[in-house]
Amino acid sequence: MTGSTVLRHCAAPALRDWGRRCLVAMDVPDADAACLADSLVQTSLWGVDSHGIARLPHYLNRLARGSILARPDVRIVRSGPATAQVHGGQGLGIVVAHRANRLAMDIARETGVAAVGVSDSSHCGAVGLYSRAAAAAGLVGLAFTHSDSIAAPFGGHVPFLGTNPISVAVPRQDGPPVCLDMASTAIPWNRVMNARREGHALPPGVALDEAGRDATDPQAVRALRPLGGPQQGYKGYGLALMIELLCGPLNGNPFGPHLSPMYEQLDVARRLGAFFIVIDPARFAGGPLLGAAVAQMAGELAAQPGQPRMPGDPEQAAQAQRLRDGIPVEPGLWQEVLLWSERLRTPPPALA
Repeated sequence: MTGSTVLRHCAAPALRDWGRRCLVAMDVPDADAACLADSLVQTSLWGVDSHGIARLPHYLNRLARGSILARPDVRIVRSGPATAQVHGGQGLGIVVAHRANRLAMDIARETGVAAVGVSDSSHCGAVGLYSRAAAAAGLVGLAFTHSDSIAAPFGGHVPFLGTNPISVAVPRQDGPPVCLDMASTAIPWNRVMNARREGHALPPGVALDEAGRDATDPQAVRALRPLGGPQQGYKGYGLALMIELLCGPLNGNPFGPHLSPMYEQLDVARRLGAFFIVIDPARFAGGPLLGAAVAQMAGELAAQPGQPRMPGDPEQAAQAQRLRDGIPVEPGLWQEVLLWSERLRTPPPALA
């Protein structure tokens, strides 16, 4: 095998350290660099490679071009007893989103429920990062975000909405949170970008070409199908539209076609939004026993034929394997790692 086709593995600490060094070299403050690198590596550990460490080169590129600011002016406005707005100042979306989610958690502890909006930010990564953080603290977390036009509306084939994911996480007694983290499209757009970089084909029924035909060649993809596919795609489309309204217009951000694209116009700030709702279960009748009920449900499901798992459990299994074997780094990504290491004059991560 040649060096261009080898699948490499890196231990999580090595990737975290490399990511932090790269970000600090781009003038990102130490705490923010750690937050972003830790979040990307955690996402990779969950097996969500579309939003993991593979996205760091993109963030570095936007930092270099000035469309993401290393040291943004983030402003917080408490707009009511249970509401707040976080103005992201064109900062790193993951860092801004963690700050907004922590604020929502603090408010929920005070009032029982909180809703926090984010404006003028950038790509915030996997929204499960935030709902899980709330659930790990004993709260119920909901997280939403939007993106530029990537998905065709049901009945059409021209991109209009983003992948617009939703995540809901609930505490589980003596175990990790139960976490739903899903796009409202058949696949996330970053999976298309990864397939283009690595030369992989896409499965049928998830994407469309310029003429509205099914596309498995990632180079031919012009739009994603909404969740539900050709027959039931109105479900994903409707969900995406509602998430768009919560994250875009409600927070004073543009929507779908009016957002600058993620991988084009890299000099233009994206003005993305997010929305976080956090609930304190102790304020409800079943709150004290919620974690135990979730654990009971998981046990009963596992005893069913086929041993169904709770949402989020496959990610926990992936994490256990990747902590043991390392995080896979595909050849195209490894070349980007080497290029950025050379550019920023920092050693690449050690291989596992």
